Amino acid sequence: MSEAPDKTKAQTAIPVALLRQEGYARKSLEDAVERLFAACGISFAPGERVLVKPNLVSRGNAGLSCTHPEVVRAVCAHVLDCGAKPRVADSPAFGGAARVARACGLDEAVASLGLRVTNLGRPVPLRLTAGGSIGLSRDALDADRVVSAARLKAHGQFRVTASVKNLFGCVCGCRKALAHMRLGGTPGGMESMVLDVAAALPPTVAVADAVVCLHKGGPVRGEAFPLGLLGAGPAALALDAALFALLGQSPDTVPLWAEALRRGLPGARPEDAGFPLELPAAFDASGFVIASDLDPMCFEPLRFVRGRVKSVLDSLG
Repeated sequence: MSEAPDKTKAQTAIPVALLRQEGYARKSLEDAVERLFAACGISFAPGERVLVKPNLVSRGNAGLSCTHPEVVRAVCAHVLDCGAKPRVADSPAFGGAARVARACGLDEAVASLGLRVTNLGRPVPLRLTAGGSIGLSRDALDADRVVSAARLKAHGQFRVTASVKNLFGCVCGCRKALAHMRLGGTPGGMESMVLDVAAALPPTVAVADAVVCLHKGGPVRGEAFPLGLLGAGPAALALDAALFALLGQSPDTVPLWAEALRRGLPGARPEDAGFPLELPAAFDASGFVIASDLDPMCFEPLRFVRGRVKSVLDSLG
């Protein structure tokens, strides 16, 4: 005899909404975002200031390393339909957000909504659990809500990343690279800092672009992997944990996930999630290639200098 459904768990589970999404057609994505948010009970109040934070990592391989512009546009369109006030902004480690947005087509996509892509600035010090501080954008802190619109991808240092790691982009500019140099040699230092940043931000909604993922590399170089999935949820960590498990990963293989579990953060345990739409098993991630050995977290000084030079040249060009 089958067991009756656990109604208590269903009521307390953190909703993680997953949908099949083949391609980036505008109307289809707008409908998908509406369904995802409705399934999770996500809504935006009129006048609410919403930071829509895409992953604008680099102009290199921008079509795969950055969140697809139509996903970001669909989120912004929904926020506007609710009467809220979206702002699209990021702070790439090297180069400005507007330049990366032009490279991936995001500037053009949101322009039709009367929006533009801006840089997250005005750093204020955030005390870190591992010691010291980091410059977190006041622009991000002043929002009423944040939407982390990330692309699911393999990552040479974190193994796989999505919505939580995307929030690290709210640290201003080259401070991210400096943090790699300062904390990258401390075991768990970078993972701890990313979670400190996520915890300091306003309430965050997560959206994951896994329609076409990046694998065989990352966070910039790599190849396309069509997973055909769009996901969302009110807890970035719960969405990420579900996606990482779908890719065959576990906290033993994903250091950021392990640190979240160590802290006992809500959503870190896969069993905490409930799936109001598709189940993770509906998606086939076989063939998604993730590096078995991780690169060092610590950036070499020469890499930092090269990045700064590139950033200056970008600003002049």
